[in-house]
Amino acid sequence: MNRDWLRCVINDAACVIALVVVGTRNHDTDTGLGGVSYVAAPFLIGLVVAQLLLLMPTHKQFSLMGGVATAVITVSVGMVLRNLAFNRGTALAFVIVATVFLLATMTGWRAFTMWRERRIAAAQK
Repeated sequence: MNRDWLRCVINDAACVIALVVVGTRNHDTDTGLGGVSYVAAPFLIGLVVAQLLLLMPTHKQFSLMGGVATAVITVSVGMVLRNLAFNRGTALAFVIVATVFLLATMTGWRAFTMWRERRIAAAQK
């Protein structure tokens, strides 16, 4: 298993969980493991779909564009599943907040990691 791919999966899943935990706490909904799992499920499924689609050799999951693609696919699939399979709402404000949050976090950790790796490489020269 590719180490970068595993890092992408773990970090992107952490972004989804962070979105859900913050959202459930702000809206005073079930913040226990069951409540968070139920709210996160459609987005984690969306993340799996994104990871499978982005395994194609033409995409670089670890790049910033890989982060954008992962976020867009995760939100798109997650919102459809949330509405159709989980009978939960998809208000426009929620779609916007989820999209902005996942775009920021999924590209943010990639940008930070790329910056850090460049600094390490420069220091080793």
